[in-house]
Amino acid sequence: MFSPRHQKLVFTFLMSVYMVTIMTFVITLVNTGLADGFLVRWLKAFVIAWPVAFILILVGGPRIQKLAGKLIRQDS
Repeated sequence: MFSPRHQKLVFTFLMSVYMVTIMTFVITLVNTGLADGFLVRWLKAFVIAWPVAFILILVGGPRIQKLAGKLIRQDS
């Protein structure tokens, strides 16, 4: 398994694969249907979108988490 110091990268990798797999599948399905070549179109969309999602989660994730923490009311 991985060292605890790699948790951020492992989380980012898993979250980006999870999100991009579902999102590219749904968007490709909505835009083109299950016509011939669907799998190739879906995989092409995945290959393009995954690095973008990985970087966005890696860079923006901690900032979004801090913002979410500020938006949550703390009960006194």
